Amino acid sequence: MAAPISESWTRIEEWLAGHAPATRAALAPPADPADIAEVERLVGRPLLRPLVQSLLRHDGLLDRRSWLLPGSYRPLSARETAAEWRLLTGFYDKRAADEEGEEEADYHFMKTGISSALYGHPQLIPIARDISGGCLVLDHRPEIDRGRVHEVEAVEGVMRGSHEMWTSLPVLMERIATSLETGEPFDGHTPVVDEEHRLSWDFTPLR
Repeated sequence: MAAPISESWTRIEEWLAGHAPATRAALAPPADPADIAEVERLVGRPLLRPLVQSLLRHDGLLDRRSWLLPGSYRPLSARETAAEWRLLTGFYDKRAADEEGEEEADYHFMKTGISSALYGHPQLIPIARDISGGCLVLDHRPEIDRGRVHEVEAVEGVMRGSHEMWTSLPVLMERIATSLETGEPFDGHTPVVDEEHRLSWDFTPLR
């Protein structure tokens, strides 16, 4: 079981302060609870507690040149989450998803790790974005993947990673903290600090 997300944030903050101060300075202050409430009103359901706890610690990143998460993902603020959710759900083809059927779509997703039918699903809440427009989403569906993190791209659709780090947001943050402290890669991602004292992640595909 992963440590509380607050503990992982403390470890990450301390490491950034000593090794990547530019990224530490880019961490935004806590989100306004009203902004979180507005996201919940928009999506029509409460956000999962780890996401709320994370937003109440840091409401995204102030510097768009900084990347905190593996894969060069930048955490979104509550307002950015709302905007990204509106954008993504505009592409959701409910009719096509209904024709495929929820059980068949979930079976395909679990078996292959890829689903175009889930692209823009309103219960997949965006939590981070990369420079090319890809997203990380937190699964809020009341099924077996509830609380899991998925990658989303326009061409591939929703991608269900097999590595443990995608199991939940607390697991992801704990793995990041451990990798920063030890320098050990996970799932091919290794933390590095550039000449401007910003954190980034080198990726070497696993053989």
